[in-house]
Amino acid sequence: MKKLGIGIIGTGLGALVLRLNNESERTVEVRGMADTDPLRKFQRYDVGKNLQNLADEFHVSFVTEDYQELLKRKDINIIGIFSPCPLHFKHIREALTAGKHIVCTKPMVVSLEEAKEVAKLVDRTGLKFLVGQSMRWNDIFITAKEMHEKGEIGRIIFAESYYVHDMRGVLDRSPWRYKMPQDFMYGGCCHPIDLLRWFLGDIEEVFAYGICSHFDKRYPPDKEDTFLLNLKFKSGVIGRVMGAFGLVHPPHRHMVGLGLYGTRASLYNDEIVYDKEGKHPFNKDIEKINIKGEGHAEEIPRMFKHLEECIRNDQKPLVDVRDGAKVISTCSAAWESIKTGKPVKVFNEF
Repeated sequence: MKKLGIGIIGTGLGALVLRLNNESERTVEVRGMADTDPLRKFQRYDVGKNLQNLADEFHVSFVTEDYQELLKRKDINIIGIFSPCPLHFKHIREALTAGKHIVCTKPMVVSLEEAKEVAKLVDRTGLKFLVGQSMRWNDIFITAKEMHEKGEIGRIIFAESYYVHDMRGVLDRSPWRYKMPQDFMYGGCCHPIDLLRWFLGDIEEVFAYGICSHFDKRYPPDKEDTFLLNLKFKSGVIGRVMGAFGLVHPPHRHMVGLGLYGTRASLYNDEIVYDKEGKHPFNKDIEKINIKGEGHAEEIPRMFKHLEECIRNDQKPLVDVRDGAKVISTCSAAWESIKTGKPVKVFNEF
């Protein structure tokens, strides 16, 4: 089987894709990396020291500061986009134009208009496009999905998801997040929005609140960083999303969480309570779901293996361009709701 080559734009989280090159019988491998800062440090993920160190350690033959050099290479079939969020649209457009399949980390783009354009371009090129909503490759949420599909939770009545993250350390490592700055509605709330869409489908309407915490003085004082979204799904189910990014990290075991409340059971992350025989269980009936995972170090390589399967078998990616676009349109509607103080319909006609 012919190996497929990967080129990485942005080697922050993108550095984790390099783990694929350690597999002895790999059928996809990283062949090129581009980063505007070749001296960037990567100690957090224990994968090297700088761009050339990474290349040497994982046997990557080509490194560059110009991502367009990756797009010209015939030995690269897939582009992994891990650049700052505001650059995604430009990098997506150029990679598709160059004939490359794409894995683009979340958020796909940062506006409804960009989402519409990307959907049209993917349709026109016929290339495979996967949005890197990494929570869909997280063992906790994969297990929850399997339990739901087996009927263990029953009909979902209400659902909630959150992403709560003290961003100070992240801002230290990636200053672009306060210099550009990053929009935390698109860059943060996209995680819990996508999780709920995975279980419940299209969102019909959103009513949202947002505040600026003024917690980290580097982040613009006139831009909201903490959000609450009330959602109505087309199925009739209601839900909520919390995205809080300007705070001291709370004592949660999970930065991203999921709650599903159904007619047979209630699940919250890795714990579940079954309503056995229509009785009302007490805390002693909470069951622990046995789940082990490595977080992004496991999730990100899985995404590229999935796209490889989609390319070879001509399959639809788990999170395709329309899934990504509908998350962006939900974020766009949430921003409109914050500004107007009214519920806003979500655009889903991609």
